[in-house]
Amino acid sequence: MYTGRINKQWKSFTLNFGPQHPAAHGVLRLVLELEGELIKKADPHIGLLHRGTEKLMEYKPFLQSLPYFDRLDYVSMMSQEHAYVLALEKLSGIKVNMKASYIRVLFLEITRLLNHILAITTHALDVGAMTPFLWGFEEREKLLEFYERVSGARMHSNYIRPGGVYCDLPSGLINDILQFIDRFFIKLEEFEELLTYSRIWRERLIDIGIISKKNALNFSFSGVMLRSTGINWDLRKIIRYENYSNFIFKVPISKNGDCYDRFLLRIEEMRQSLIIIRQCLNWFNTTGYIYSKNTSKFLDSKIQPPTKWSIKSSMEALISHFKLYSEGFVIDENEIYVSVESPKGEFGVYLVTDGTNKPYRCKIKSPGFFHLQSLDKMVKNHLIADLVTIIGTQDIVFGEIDR
Repeated sequence: MYTGRINKQWKSFTLNFGPQHPAAHGVLRLVLELEGELIKKADPHIGLLHRGTEKLMEYKPFLQSLPYFDRLDYVSMMSQEHAYVLALEKLSGIKVNMKASYIRVLFLEITRLLNHILAITTHALDVGAMTPFLWGFEEREKLLEFYERVSGARMHSNYIRPGGVYCDLPSGLINDILQFIDRFFIKLEEFEELLTYSRIWRERLIDIGIISKKNALNFSFSGVMLRSTGINWDLRKIIRYENYSNFIFKVPISKNGDCYDRFLLRIEEMRQSLIIIRQCLNWFNTTGYIYSKNTSKFLDSKIQPPTKWSIKSSMEALISHFKLYSEGFVIDENEIYVSVESPKGEFGVYLVTDGTNKPYRCKIKSPGFFHLQSLDKMVKNHLIADLVTIIGTQDIVFGEIDR
């Protein structure tokens, strides 16, 4: 009988994770190098959703390019169209009046709630918790209804326009939003009862996917991913675009840089968004224009449409309406970079104009692209189950990454 010892040699093997995997948060293909269940390397392959958005914009008038931004990160629609509109306004010298600015902030924070609800609930679903997903999407439907009441669309709103917004708030919306935020404070506490103090949830998230302050800066992190490492960086406080300087709110930060910290920060950011929304609603009154009357000293052509009543009674108004949406307006040769604090981090638009009615070049800076490039470092020496957790806390949506 042979009793000698057999020398075994472990050899790593390669595994495809996605692009069809439900935890891939889009069409992400990861090529994993594994030793057993231990991840030694993760190589993200992107481009499966690529639609050439930046190149398509070079062939569309400025206003017709705006809906492309709703379709990038299709979870944070208005925050991205807002960045593009800010770039157009700064290039053209357009001034936005106070009421339109408050309406924008109101829906930017509603957008932040929409994003974080989906980020937390789908992350919980990936880890194995079903109830938060069902509870969260019920609240999310109410927010999408607010989108629909002002723009006519649940997702791709095309609501924020150069010079203001598409239309004023409908009757009764302010009271409905007030009732929602009163209830949602309680809902957040229920989410925390389910997750924050759950032993299983804590074991799956604490000390998983740790990123240091130095690496976060080297990878150009922003948003929650950056603030989880202890860096206090929020463009709403630093640049103070729109009228965020008029609001009192806190920027939550933590220091461990792990998945659990990122979860806690998104919960607290939703509370701060509710505080901002309440301040917005307390400001509103029934009077005021949603467009500035003298929109720009640099533009000869009109950038705002005539009212629907004037179109019916005036041929001049009808012609102006037709020319605005077919030909658009012209911006002098110039270039600009504008960034905003989107729910996922710093979303930027670099816009180059050449004196025509179309962008000469538009380059989009999406936060998810920079977060995804760190995936190899974040998952190294973790298990496959931890990979699902880490992707969930990165809050990746591939519309903005692949573009």
